[in-house]
Amino acid sequence: MCEKCKGKYYITTPIYYPSAKLHIGHAYCTVATDTMARFKRLQGYDVMFLTGTDEHGQKIEDKAKEAGVTPQQFVDDIVTGEKGVLDLWKLMNISYDRFIRTTDDYHVAAIQKIFKKMYDNGDIYKGKYVGKYCKPCESFWTESQLVDGKCPDCGRECVDAEEEAYFFRLSKYADRVQDLLENTDFLEPRSRVSEMVNNFIKPGLEDLCVSRTSFTWGVPVDFDPGHVVYVWIDALFNYMTALGFENDKYDDLEKFWPADVHFIGKEIVRFHSIIWPAMLMSLNLPLPKKVYGHGWLLLDGGKMSKSKGNVVDPYVLSQRFGVDALRFFLLRTFPFGSDGNFSNELLINTINVDLANDLGNLVSRTVAMAQKYFGASLPQVQQGDEEKDAELLAMAGSLRSKYEEQMEKYAFQNALAEVFKVISRANKYIDENAPWVLAKSEENYPRLARVLYNLLETVRICGGLLSPFMPQTAEEIAKRLGGAAMDWDSLAVFGKLPADVATVAGPALFPRIDVEKELAELEKLHQEALKEAQPALEIAPYAQENVDFDTFCKNDFRAVKVKACVPVKKSDKLLQFTLDDGTGTDRQILSGIAKYYKPEDLVGKTLVAIVNLPPRKMMGRESCGMLLSAAHTEKGEEKLNLIMLDDAIPAGAKLC
Repeated sequence: MCEKCKGKYYITTPIYYPSAKLHIGHAYCTVATDTMARFKRLQGYDVMFLTGTDEHGQKIEDKAKEAGVTPQQFVDDIVTGEKGVLDLWKLMNISYDRFIRTTDDYHVAAIQKIFKKMYDNGDIYKGKYVGKYCKPCESFWTESQLVDGKCPDCGRECVDAEEEAYFFRLSKYADRVQDLLENTDFLEPRSRVSEMVNNFIKPGLEDLCVSRTSFTWGVPVDFDPGHVVYVWIDALFNYMTALGFENDKYDDLEKFWPADVHFIGKEIVRFHSIIWPAMLMSLNLPLPKKVYGHGWLLLDGGKMSKSKGNVVDPYVLSQRFGVDALRFFLLRTFPFGSDGNFSNELLINTINVDLANDLGNLVSRTVAMAQKYFGASLPQVQQGDEEKDAELLAMAGSLRSKYEEQMEKYAFQNALAEVFKVISRANKYIDENAPWVLAKSEENYPRLARVLYNLLETVRICGGLLSPFMPQTAEEIAKRLGGAAMDWDSLAVFGKLPADVATVAGPALFPRIDVEKELAELEKLHQEALKEAQPALEIAPYAQENVDFDTFCKNDFRAVKVKACVPVKKSDKLLQFTLDDGTGTDRQILSGIAKYYKPEDLVGKTLVAIVNLPPRKMMGRESCGMLLSAAHTEKGEEKLNLIMLDDAIPAGAKLC
C-alpha cells in the first residue's frame, strides 16, 4: 500500500434529535457520511465513523409528557424501538464504527466535567436570560435576529424566555472565530462562510445562554442543582466524549482527534462553525479540520418535515426499489452542498436510466455474452488491443484518479458522473464492436475474447469505485466476475482481472420500473398511510331542536387577539385570556382548555369570541364572554380545538 493511503480518518454525522418520525431527509446526511467512510476504508485508512442520538432538551421533555411516558422511555422507543434510529441505519446499510447516545452515563459525566472546566477558567458565568427561545430548534435568539418575529432557522413561533442561567463568553472568541472562518478552509462550502460572518459575527456576537432552569430533562449542572446544561454543549462535545475525552469508556482520543470532517445539515452550521470552535478554544483543544454544511432534501420546494405532512418513508422506498438504489439516488441526483428537490418520479427515472439501462445493462450483456460464447471462462490467449479500444481503456485506466479527486472534495455527484461516463462509453463500445457479429466466425474469436475482457475489466473498475455508494451491488458485481479483486490499488490499473476470468450468471441487477404504474401504487400507499395516521374520531350528535334565525343573530361573534394568557391557580382546566376586542379596553375571558394548550403558545393568536354573553364568575374571576372551540372525541377522550382565524383579520371584526 502506498504511503499516501495510510493513516487515520475520523468522520462524523450529526447525532439525530429523536423527537419525530424518521424520513428520507434524515438518511441523506448519514448515507453521505457512510459513503465517505467506505471510500476512505477502500483507500486503506483506519476509519472511525461516529453517529448517534442527541436525546436531551425541552422539546423531548414536552413530547414525552404528551405521550404519557418518561423522557427516557420516549427516546428509547425512537432509538431502539421498531423502525427506530438503529433500525433505519441497519436498513440503509450504515457502517458506523461507534454509536453514542447523549443519555449514556459516560457522556453525561464527561459533560459535567467539561462545563465545570469552562466555569473554572472564567468562560462560563451566572446571569439571567431574557429573550426569545425556539423550542423546536433549541435555539436562543434576540429580537433583532428574528425574521418576521419568528425563528430564522425554522420559521416557527418563538416564546418569551426569562430565567436564571449560566452564560458562555462567546463574544470573547468572536475575532478568532471570524479569522478561522474567513482565512482557512475550516467551513465549506465557502458560501456558508459569508452567511455566518455577516449574519452572526459582524452584527455583534453575544454571549450564549448555556443552562436552563425551566425544565429538568438534560445533563445536570452538578455544582448548581436546578440547572441543566444547554443541549448544544451536550450535543457538540459528543464528537470527543465518544473517543474518551473526560471519560474512561474509550481511549481513542489521541488517535483520532481532531476530526477530519463533520458532515452536518446547513440548519446547524451556526452551532458547529461558531459555538463549537469557540468552546474548543476556551479549553485549548485542537479544532476539527473541517465542517461541511450540506443542503436539504426538499419536497415541493420546502424542507421535509413531519409537521408539514410531506414525510417520505425510507422503509417503503427501500422495500420497493432496494437500499442501494435509494443510496445511489440520494448522492447521484443532488450536489451535496446544495438543496435538492426530491420526488418519487425523479427517483424512479434515475433508477431506470442510470441503474437499469446503463449499469445493469452493461453487466448483464457482458456476462451473458462471455458465457454464451466461451462458456466457463475466457480463453487464456488473447489478441492485443486495437486502436478502437484505446478510448475505453484510457478512460477506465484513468477513472480512479478522476473519481478520487471529486471524492476528496465531497463532490459525490461528480464522482459518480465520472464513473457513469465510463459505463456509457462501455455500452457504446459493445455496439461499436458488435460481439454477436464477431461470434459468427471462429477466426474472430481471439478478438471477441479481447473485447469481452475489456468490457469485464471496465465493469470491475467501475464496480469497485461504486462500492462506497452501493456496497451490496458492488459485491454482486464482483461475484458475477468470479470474485474479482476490487481493492484500491487494483482499481488504478487496467488489466488486473485474470485473463481466464470465470463469469457467473445472475438476474438483472436493477429491473426496469413501469413509471406510471409505480407512481400510482406509491400514491395509493401514501393515502393509506395518511388514513391510518388519522385518529378515530367521534363527533357529537347534531342538535334536534331548530333555532330561528333572529335568535341566532343576537349572538355577537367577534375576532379577538390574545394579548396575554396565564393558567388559573388551583384549576387544572382554566386559562385566563387578556384579549384585544377592538374597543380599546382589554376583555378578560376564562376558558376550560388548559389541558389542550400551553398558554405561551396562544399569545398573538386570533380567536373567535361571543362577546355579548352576561359576565359570570369562575374561580373568583370574572369572565366576559366565551371563546369558541370545536369538540370531538378521540380514543374515548374529549378534545377541544380553539377556532383560530387568519392573523390579518383585525381585532373586533364582526363574524357574520
